[in-house]
Amino acid sequence: MSISYKKLWKLLIDKDMKKKDLREAAGISTASMAKLGKNENVNTDILIKVCKALNCDISDIMEIEKTTEPPPNTKE
Repeated sequence: MSISYKKLWKLLIDKDMKKKDLREAAGISTASMAKLGKNENVNTDILIKVCKALNCDISDIMEIEKTTEPPPNTKE
């Protein structure tokens, strides 16, 4: 499974905001913003700041994508 922030980027478009605007409104670092852009893990505190800045719920900015993985090797 992997994290996707596609919902966040769509929400920014809907609110006519740029990443820089969000970073300033949420008070998060450029490093955290870069992690979001790469769909990497970020601290829960960062996600809460983003949600507060956008007045939304965490499910509005992220989702967990299921990846298709081969079944585990069961040979013994």
